[in-house]
Amino acid sequence: MHTLHSSSENPLVQGIKIIGIGKHGSKPLSPPLLEEILAYLSEKNTISIQKGAFFGALMAKGPTEDEKRLLQQICGESGNLNALYDHLCVDSPGYMKPIGVKLLGRETLPVEEAETLGRYLFSDEPGETFRGMAVSMLRIRYETDEEYAGFYKAVLSTFSRDFQKTPSNLGATIQLAEPFDGVEHSYLLTPLLAHAFGQKGYPVVVTAGRSSGPKLTLNALDIYQALGGTFIDTIQSLTQRPPAFGWVIDQGTLSPALDLWVDRRKLIFKRPFLATLEKVLNPCGAKILITSVFHITYMEKMISLAAMAGFSAVIVLKRGLEGTLAPSIAKASGILCAVIQPDGSFLTQTFDATDEAYAAYRAESDEVVEDISVAENIRLIHGFTEKGFTGNIDFDKRVNLAIALYTKGIEWLEQHIA
Repeated sequence: MHTLHSSSENPLVQGIKIIGIGKHGSKPLSPPLLEEILAYLSEKNTISIQKGAFFGALMAKGPTEDEKRLLQQICGESGNLNALYDHLCVDSPGYMKPIGVKLLGRETLPVEEAETLGRYLFSDEPGETFRGMAVSMLRIRYETDEEYAGFYKAVLSTFSRDFQKTPSNLGATIQLAEPFDGVEHSYLLTPLLAHAFGQKGYPVVVTAGRSSGPKLTLNALDIYQALGGTFIDTIQSLTQRPPAFGWVIDQGTLSPALDLWVDRRKLIFKRPFLATLEKVLNPCGAKILITSVFHITYMEKMISLAAMAGFSAVIVLKRGLEGTLAPSIAKASGILCAVIQPDGSFLTQTFDATDEAYAAYRAESDEVVEDISVAENIRLIHGFTEKGFTGNIDFDKRVNLAIALYTKGIEWLEQHIA
């Protein structure tokens, strides 16, 4: 008698959670779990993309002797990548096999192959197991700059027709890019940042989309929908007068193919695939990107990706609350500013929130908000917009710190942009 498994609780998911962690931190699978996985794989109700994600993670971390025996039971030869590919990716188009075998072997891809892979991942061709394997492998060993460049080209080809036209000169447009999975215990400040920059004469575009997790409580899309934000479906909308809280581009409108990946990413649980790339997409030809990183080691990566996407300059926040654009008022938060030089190099400058100039906006700790709600976040946004304060000391200090810090960064960028 088979155990009834769900899409969120089954042996493959348990395996992914153990080995799909990253270059460091993955643990070996226990023999009992390996037996459960083997039995589960014999069932007909397995989810293809989870199967691919599991084996991609296994090959990315490098299988132990026990795990090699699982591979041998699956495809006959634990070290034969062709045999493993043929077993896993039987429904994938033949032209993808050379790339698939390279991925299983932990090889990196040149730009052209990465673009081919990207176009396939975003297509409606069959092969969900391949898709899971590819994105799991890429996530764990990390994408190279060449792979990012190829995927970026592939993503551009998925844009809706009205976003594929070359944008006209829109001036010093600022693009705000929050993490699409949003927050669980803090408030988003995005509309207030857009409002502040707009008052200084900068048109603002905000990118948003459905959350693929791991946080599913509240994100920029939720905020702007509740706020009655100005969503655009064509670049030409940007020639009109900027709205108070900026224009919003919904990923589902920009690229339905990208939006489809939200549901896939929820199934494979370890979901950073696209989380970095989707924040730097620049359909409107914006000049300045303001974004954030959860891992400080990714700050310089964000700069190089912004340059790839055609931005002239970028501001990256470190140690924002839950990885967002909201700076910490207690920890050592700050921004890294970069201007892309004609030769492709970067001129950089940092500004720290701990500087004496921001002392009035600092506090002993950051509030951890329980039972966060869209309605309360909207109330605070409206209150601050109308009066310049809300009475929520933590929120008011954070907004004032954010505006002061980013304004300092923008002033520096404008002094150095050619």
